[in-house]
Amino acid sequence: MSQRVHSLAVIGGDGIGPEVTAAALEVVAAAGVSFDVEVFDLGAARYLRDGFVLDDATLERLRGFDAIMLGAIGPAIGDTRIPGGTLERGLLLRLRFGLDLYINYRPFHGVEGSLAEGCDFAIVRENTEGPYAGEGGTLRRGTPYEVATQGSVNTRFGVERCVRYAFERAAASARPKVTLVHKTNVLTFAGDLWSRVMAEVHAEYPGVEVDYNHVDAACIYLVEDPARYNIIVTDNLFGDILSDLAGSVSGGIGYAASANLNPTRSGASLFEPVHGAAHDIAGLGRANPLACVSSAVMMLEHLGEDEAAARIARAVRDFHGDAAQLGTAGITRQLLERL
Repeated sequence: MSQRVHSLAVIGGDGIGPEVTAAALEVVAAAGVSFDVEVFDLGAARYLRDGFVLDDATLERLRGFDAIMLGAIGPAIGDTRIPGGTLERGLLLRLRFGLDLYINYRPFHGVEGSLAEGCDFAIVRENTEGPYAGEGGTLRRGTPYEVATQGSVNTRFGVERCVRYAFERAAASARPKVTLVHKTNVLTFAGDLWSRVMAEVHAEYPGVEVDYNHVDAACIYLVEDPARYNIIVTDNLFGDILSDLAGSVSGGIGYAASANLNPTRSGASLFEPVHGAAHDIAGLGRANPLACVSSAVMMLEHLGEDEAAARIARAVRDFHGDAAQLGTAGITRQLLERL
């Protein structure tokens, strides 16, 4: 049993979000880790109720926690009452930018029967720059002559700290290898920056093997030969796309975990499953909590609770059975029994 009590902000969010976060917290408690939990009512339901997304005061409160656990955010499919980008930019991206969550780390383990069965690899995605930084605009909107631009912001500072984190992860792994994924033959300015930074940081880690793939080739390799990868490092947009593909070939996004990290700890890091709110099964007890539990494993590692993290990770790896048949309670019960 850990003697420490960590402060945790929980944003259950929408749909199945509150269900999977509750299951993850139950597993964490069974592993002997204590949290002082505060629940934050944020997401689509809150916006529809009173128009609130995220203000400065709430952002500053969240900054002071040891960690943040997020379930899922978003309206039901077909619900058009929330303008596009309201929650994505106003809540999710604002948390990333405001708390400087500059690393999105997504590990993958190919479950039995998946295209990546037995493979272990991870994607290190730059999380605060690229096209998601919001550079761009429109001219003559709504006319036949409308022009829209969307720039990709890549700073030396942002690229280097992302690449350095990838090398640190690789150097500490059993198979020290980093693969840069980009599109350097077409995106010549951003690609050149990423390539030069890779070469310079590699000089400090001579024991780490390096490789490069164009992003389209990486999509093929993730399907046909995922074992070739250990750590993939890439920019915000490519990382967003590749991580969803990696989740699919590893067994489905119901198993995919995600850590939005501030390694400098100047703000609370945020841990969340990759899947969406799945309103169609909310309240039916059918949600798969394994991705949220795996995200909690990374949260525990971030907080120094390595022993509990390892125990939960083993329980997840040893999970067997039909997740759809077992449901949320059945999956949670099996994890608790293995702990």
